[in-house]
Amino acid sequence: MTDRRKEQASGISPRELALYVMLEVSEKGGYSHIILRDLMGKYQYLEKRDRAFLSRLCEGTLEQQLRMDEVLNRFSSVPVKKMKPVIRNILRLGVYQLLFMDSVPDSAVCNESVKLAVKKGFAPLKGFVNGVLRSIARNKEEALLPFGKEHPDVPDAEFMSIKYSMPAWLVERWLSVYKREQTEQMLKAFLEGRNTQIRCNLSRITPEQLKKRLEAEGVRAEILPCLPYALEISGYDYLEKLSAFREGLFQVQDISSMLCAAAADPKAGDFCLDVCAAPGGKSLHLADLLAVREAEAVQNEASGGFVEARDLTEYKIRLLEENIQRSKRSNIRARQWDATVFDPEMEGAADIVLADLPCSGLGVIGRKKDIKYKITPEALEELAALQRSILAVVSRYVKVGGTLMYSTCTVNRGENEDNMRWFLENFPFEPVSLETVLPSGLGPETARQGYVQLLPGMHACDGFFFAKFRRMQ
Repeated sequence: MTDRRKEQASGISPRELALYVMLEVSEKGGYSHIILRDLMGKYQYLEKRDRAFLSRLCEGTLEQQLRMDEVLNRFSSVPVKKMKPVIRNILRLGVYQLLFMDSVPDSAVCNESVKLAVKKGFAPLKGFVNGVLRSIARNKEEALLPFGKEHPDVPDAEFMSIKYSMPAWLVERWLSVYKREQTEQMLKAFLEGRNTQIRCNLSRITPEQLKKRLEAEGVRAEILPCLPYALEISGYDYLEKLSAFREGLFQVQDISSMLCAAAADPKAGDFCLDVCAAPGGKSLHLADLLAVREAEAVQNEASGGFVEARDLTEYKIRLLEENIQRSKRSNIRARQWDATVFDPEMEGAADIVLADLPCSGLGVIGRKKDIKYKITPEALEELAALQRSILAVVSRYVKVGGTLMYSTCTVNRGENEDNMRWFLENFPFEPVSLETVLPSGLGPETARQGYVQLLPGMHACDGFFFAKFRRMQ
């Protein structure tokens, strides 16, 4: 480390960086996964232990924010909503450390929180910060109970909202669709950490070879039984440090996303169009499957399969191109295009159209903690309408007899089953059974009808929906 970097590293603490993240997300509307990713890149010279502390503190506090606020409202004379933003977030971070990070001594939590308040220009409030946190530290058992009681006399949705730090209106919506046990299982899963899931680039390395490569770099790697090219990894510092990642031998991708591309089932020679592709996991998966199947094809069988990956903005196209370059794929290209705008050159041109459309993202709350605080009932309706408008356009790109895959990373019927039924009622497509292209145990009763809704806690993956349609005319 250079002298300059050592000076920088010593001048700012992980707690101060965590406060920056909290203020950017909770007060300025930033996206936690982007802010934290950029911050980790900027301060990657920090000790591994400090980076781990920063990540855990930020993600945990955001994840438990509603619960932290409920605790603070019980122990503070000033309601959370009336606190200064800096003080509010210093206290949230402090409460999370007290209640969920046993390795941090209570005295250190209180002292460091006070120091941070002073450093940020709030010395007159250091007594308030100290008093609130020490009161909570003395009464941890009570603080850990929602509403401070073993069995609070509140409705189910309100109790589960605080226990699992999920907005009550979302809990109510899920309780109206799923059984209480299913809803609670899903809420619990959102709070449980999962290891990173990756997809082996089969056209370049076998899963067994990739596993050995990763283990040689000190990574714990396990091939998952549900998909032969899916692995789960843990114990690594950061991805860019792994040579197997830099060489494009694998792509970080959730199993749910892999299943969608697998269900599309591309054949040698197919032209595939991904209309909302960034950052490119499914597009690259389709390209990899094409390469493998064309390598296996006998002489005179179709070849020259290709994937066009489209998205709306220059930023997203750069993400696509970076992943394509890293993966060393030559049968895929990125192109900037607005999916709501019809492209006459593509009419009836695609064997497979993949429409993984903009959605509420409620299925990935476990990885993007702040989604649950940003989404609104009105936004859900707007997103469902946007999805319908895109489907009406991109369905025209599918050849007769070709495939349309519709997918979202959400757990919301308005964006999923309701849109699927609307599409089948209004366009010349029929559902295609997924039974033969998916692993067993993924809701065979709906797979037979051409769609699957994956739920966190019931499946070892994100919440995800996909449906497969065939164009009839």
